[in-house]
Amino acid sequence: MQIFRGVPRPERRKPCALTVGNFDGVHRGHQALLARVTAAARARGLASAVMTFEPHPREFFAPQAAPMRISNLRDKLGALQAAGIDRVFIQHFNRRFAQLSAIDFVESILLTGCDVRWLLVGDDFRFGARRAGDNALLQQYASHGRFELEQMPTFDDGGERISSTAVRTALAAGDLTRAERLLGRPYAISGRVLHGRKLGRSMGFPTLNLRIAHAHPAVHGIFAVRVHGIGREPMRGVASIGLRPTVDQQGRWLLEVHLFDFTREIYGELVNVEFVKKLREEQKYETLDALAAAIRRDAEQARAVLSTAPA
Repeated sequence: MQIFRGVPRPERRKPCALTVGNFDGVHRGHQALLARVTAAARARGLASAVMTFEPHPREFFAPQAAPMRISNLRDKLGALQAAGIDRVFIQHFNRRFAQLSAIDFVESILLTGCDVRWLLVGDDFRFGARRAGDNALLQQYASHGRFELEQMPTFDDGGERISSTAVRTALAAGDLTRAERLLGRPYAISGRVLHGRKLGRSMGFPTLNLRIAHAHPAVHGIFAVRVHGIGREPMRGVASIGLRPTVDQQGRWLLEVHLFDFTREIYGELVNVEFVKKLREEQKYETLDALAAAIRRDAEQARAVLSTAPA
C-alpha cells in the first residue's frame, strides 16, 4: 500500500477509485464501503484509494470538543491495508485546507491531485469551506463525465447502526464485547515500546510503555489484555491507559502494560495490545505503596479473567 501525505506529485499520480472520510476505527460499516471501492477498482482497472484526514477536522475546529479517537494513524493504515486498499492520501487538516471552497476541493484535490475516476461517498457527505459541498455538487460533475459517482447508505446490522460514534460509546462504557461486534475484531492499540521512568519496575511490576499521541483516546482505565508481537503466542497481562494521576501531573496519556512472567527488555519493538475486559477506572493513590497494592489486585483479577476468556 502506498501512503501519500497530501496528494502525490504529478509523476506518481494514478487513476483511482476513491472514497473519502475519517475512517476512525475502520469498523464494519467502513469495511463494507472499502469492499465496494476495491471491487469497483478491480472492475475498472483502477487503483483503490482512500483519502483521510489528520488531525480529525473537529480536532482542528474545536479541540476541547473533539471526538474521542478510536485508532491511532498506524492502526488505521493497517486496517486500510488489510481491506485491500492500494493508496492512501493523508490530508493534513489545517487552516489552508479548511478554507478550500467546495469547487476547489473537487477540482484541485479530487480531480487534479488524486486523478479520481470513480468516487464513493456516504449519503450525508459534506466538504469544502463551511461544509458547502454536497452530493448534489458531485452529481453535477458526474453528469458531465468527470467521474462516476456512487452513494452508499448508512450501514446497519439487524437495525443497529454501525458507526464510529457507536464504537466510541461502547468503548467509553467499557463494553468491549459490543465494540468487537461493531468493529468486526477485538479492540486493540499498537505502538513501539518506549523507555519510561522505571517506576513500575521499582515496585515489582515492570511495564511496557506505549505513547498515546492524541489527547482524547476512546478507552481509559485498567484492563485485562493480551499482547501480540513479542512471541509466537499472545502474552497475558494487565494494562492501564490514562493520565497516571498518582505519579504524573503533566496530563500526558500513556498505555502501560505489565506482562505476567515476563522480564525481557524489548524497547523499540512494535506490539499490539488487545483489550479483553475492563476491570475498573483509573484512580489516584496517596502513596506508592497503595498504588502497588492496587496493581497487585488488578494483576490477580486480570489473571483470573484471562484464564477463562476465549482466545
